[in-house]
Amino acid sequence: MNVSTVAGGFLLAALFLSCQSSDQKKDDMFHLITLDPGHFHAALVQKSMFDNVDSTVSVYAPDGPDVKLHLDRIQGYNTRSDDPTHWHEDVYLGTDFFEKMLADQAEGKARNVVVMAGNNKLKTDYIQKTLSAGFNVLADKPMAINAANFEQLKEAFSSAEKNKVLLYDIMTERYEITTMLQRAFSQQVAVFGLLEKGTPENPAVTKESVHHFYKNVSGSILTRPAWFMDVAQQGEGIVDVTTHLVDLVQWECFPDQTLDYQKDIQLTSARRWPTDMTLSQFTAITKQATFPDYLKKDVVKDSVLKVYSNGEINYQLKGVHAKVSVIWAYKAPEGTGDTHYSIMRGSKANLIIRQGAEQQYKPTLYIEAVDPKADLTADLQTVLPTIQKTWPGVEVKKIAKGWEVVVPEKYKEGHEAHFGRVAEKYLEYLKAGSLPEWEVPNMIAKYYTTTQALELAKKSKAELATK
Repeated sequence: MNVSTVAGGFLLAALFLSCQSSDQKKDDMFHLITLDPGHFHAALVQKSMFDNVDSTVSVYAPDGPDVKLHLDRIQGYNTRSDDPTHWHEDVYLGTDFFEKMLADQAEGKARNVVVMAGNNKLKTDYIQKTLSAGFNVLADKPMAINAANFEQLKEAFSSAEKNKVLLYDIMTERYEITTMLQRAFSQQVAVFGLLEKGTPENPAVTKESVHHFYKNVSGSILTRPAWFMDVAQQGEGIVDVTTHLVDLVQWECFPDQTLDYQKDIQLTSARRWPTDMTLSQFTAITKQATFPDYLKKDVVKDSVLKVYSNGEINYQLKGVHAKVSVIWAYKAPEGTGDTHYSIMRGSKANLIIRQGAEQQYKPTLYIEAVDPKADLTADLQTVLPTIQKTWPGVEVKKIAKGWEVVVPEKYKEGHEAHFGRVAEKYLEYLKAGSLPEWEVPNMIAKYYTTTQALELAKKSKAELATK
């Protein structure tokens, strides 16, 4: 069945043409294809328009609430009062949506970008087949949720290279300003010194992330699909959100360096544990009155769902000890939200991102000297001009425990805006015809870390259960 949805009357040819460069032909533009959008991240890719992207987007999905929610979000972007978008969604609904996409879009496929953000059970398979057919893929994390998927993902990257197309995952956290500044200051030896090696008990790098099932997105309470709570479809927390954290460890500690997953990664320990969710809580975020059959394997006492959304990984990356952990609570206390904690320990100073009550739940970067008696003021004034070349207006101020990095409001974009940043960067790579040479091996290293950590966590729990 073909369905065409046009929001706000934006089908008028004159308006369409006004949104395109007068000397740019449609054939020269990239064309977005959204495949089975089951996660709100699929819509966030389209929260803004892009100069070199066709405003008509092809959507292929099975009929149901997931695709309806996606189209409603796009409709919301098109009809908002502040800087509305003008996407036209050309929608195909049917059980054969994947085969239909490949058949329909075979012509001009080198300019096509398939956006995948949804159910992860078959995502790796879709990625591999889409790349093999000659399409580019921009995929939400995670691209692999278990060890078998990891092997398939390696084959997918080989297919991408063979077909001269690009596979890229959506790493939004690289565009959060305090994270970017943490990375930048860690490269200033005069202030930071050298990155410590650390120990399992006191890692050189620690990243902790707290998320919530009940949350506000784009001005309304997010409705989550029921399968989001099924780790067989979404993936466990240790292979889901930790993907971002592992990516940041690699990106910050070894910037622009190629990592070899077979040589550079050594897992120390890993663990996983569930978040308990009552039926009433489940209903509030899914609008479903009962647990579906596929979730009943995880239900205890007939009314409590155990979601293995929490995980922790302790590992070494090129000899540097790191710890990443993700925690999912049901709902954040009033006035708060998702939080992030990160520390990079240097020989001269520690770079710490805190996001608690003291920071009004806004991420804030601090620089604290390792030696409490050390005065880094002169060194900071020396390196600050280098930082300000990229971020004019960034300053530091002295506080009791060290220095707070003061960031102008213009750099404090919300998480939703970062999806557009990732898409813009990916489009640059598409125009250039290649990714930076370190990106693919480092994506492979990242998913090796998460999927092998899941194997280790399950093995460790099984061993404990037999003792």
